[in-house]
Amino acid sequence: MPEHVKIREVGPRDGFQNEPEVIATADKVRLIDMLSRTGVRRLEVTSFVRPDVIPQLADAREVLEGIDPPDDVALSVLIPNERGLDNALELRERFGEVNLFLSASETHNRKNVNRSVEESLSGLERVVARAREAGLRCEGVISVSFGCPYEGHVPPERVFAIAERLAAAGCEEVAFGDTTGMANPAQVGEFFRAARERLPDVELTAHFHNTRGQGLANVFAALEAGVRSFESSFGELGGCPVPKGATGNIASEDLVSMLHEMGYETGIDLNALIEAGREAQRVLGRPLGSHVLTAGPVDWQGLSA
Repeated sequence: MPEHVKIREVGPRDGFQNEPEVIATADKVRLIDMLSRTGVRRLEVTSFVRPDVIPQLADAREVLEGIDPPDDVALSVLIPNERGLDNALELRERFGEVNLFLSASETHNRKNVNRSVEESLSGLERVVARAREAGLRCEGVISVSFGCPYEGHVPPERVFAIAERLAAAGCEEVAFGDTTGMANPAQVGEFFRAARERLPDVELTAHFHNTRGQGLANVFAALEAGVRSFESSFGELGGCPVPKGATGNIASEDLVSMLHEMGYETGIDLNALIEAGREAQRVLGRPLGSHVLTAGPVDWQGLSA
């Protein structure tokens, strides 16, 4: 049997939030419903952040109330703090997972959420406890795990210590983000081999950006180190609000195409995923960065005909 790799599609949150023009709620709902029918089993749909901070996600309630995903799709929302959790819990029946985030470096965390790392950790520990009481599954996301654009090298020991705090608080999954695309494959392999030893009972997820074109190479290195859970964004949408120039996540189409060609199983219909990406291009009125959207999937059967 082919080995299975899990993919969480984060485009509706991580991707949409970086778009300069506000996307109509009806378009978001239609795109999320398309994605939920591609075979993806994990889907991050929105975030309960302050509307004045990220206006693009001000319609979180309307999006959650409007979408109609299959029952076997695990929906998650990003939660920045306890107030965000309060707002999310008003729609508790619409999702089953929460994703909580902080940065591994003090400078990036300050610029992103205006808190120290310790302040963020203390706050998130309270959020996780309340989320678990509400029956929600929790994922902790650590940004700039592989390098910070302000501080440079981020010691893995610091990242693992944060991950251990999140796991102790109740996070069943920890995602390590290459938020501004600074990782390289050798670094990634070494990092995840060490992470598996330090965090044996936690689901380890890799979240790569393709800022400098090394996203899929880093996926391969993580696979070689035993990682079987990844996050990606259809069309290569996304990026990081700070600093400028931090372009999108690895494209879900490119990731799925590569995994299938390598013999892994994802459960995702690549052609359906491509169609969702093409619809996103129509909504946004511009071409997106995914290579497979341009080239299409590899058609070995057609080539041999």
